[in-house]
Amino acid sequence: MNLIETFQNLVAQVPELIQPLIIALAGAVPFIEGEGAVTIGIIGGINPFVAGIAAIAGNFLCVAILVLAGSHARSAVINRSRAKALVASDGSVIEVEAFEAEAVIADETARKAARREKFHAALERYGVPGVSLLGPLLLPTMFTATMLAALGVRKARVLFWQAIAIVGWTTLIGLLIGGVFSAIS
Repeated sequence: MNLIETFQNLVAQVPELIQPLIIALAGAVPFIEGEGAVTIGIIGGINPFVAGIAAIAGNFLCVAILVLAGSHARSAVINRSRAKALVASDGSVIEVEAFEAEAVIADETARKAARREKFHAALERYGVPGVSLLGPLLLPTMFTATMLAALGVRKARVLFWQAIAIVGWTTLIGLLIGGVFSAIS
């Protein structure tokens, strides 16, 4: 049984009041996200509007947490790389570089470096709006948002464009699936 089937079975087994929470939880899972969660909800018999809102909320909440954590981690690395350690020996104070960000980049594998370059090229070509809106076609929004935050894009900007992407894609898929189910019924 795969993860999608697990969520579908769980939606079918819990009371109607709890079902949107299961959909929100599914929306927080990479590769399921809002689009998959709204589909699970509609197939599970939840009102498409309620399923969409729950899926969007779960997906965005996860993205927001990751963006905040990624931005904080980036700040910590940058601050640490700029920090100077004071070493006292024989009463004298010497300034020594504590950490260099280049050392971390040098340790990356060639595969990671190639992916990073592709992401940088897409970011330069399409900007934050383009990467956020087109990103779900290739990567989970969680990955895209975290990478944007790690590159130093302002948290508010990342969250704004990710919110638009999550609402747009989830709504589009919800309307398609809801339309298919209406046509079948």
